[in-house]
Amino acid sequence: MRGIVVVGIALIVLGVVALAWQGITYTSKEKVVDVGPLKVEAERQKTIPVSPVVGGVAVAAGLVLVVVGARRS
Repeated sequence: MRGIVVVGIALIVLGVVALAWQGITYTSKEKVVDVGPLKVEAERQKTIPVSPVVGGVAVAAGLVLVVVGARRS
């Protein structure tokens, strides 16, 4: 049952991280102008939002797995 406890702890950590950051930000390059030898690119930051509900569910599921794994051991 050690595996259940490890998965539970991982879910708790990931849930807390999701609650703290609330999104993943990354940078992408886009071509703005491409005319012959003239090329202009722009870097834009984009964010993928992560709902706080997802973090809360992950923490709750992790706690359940830790408790279940501790009782079976």
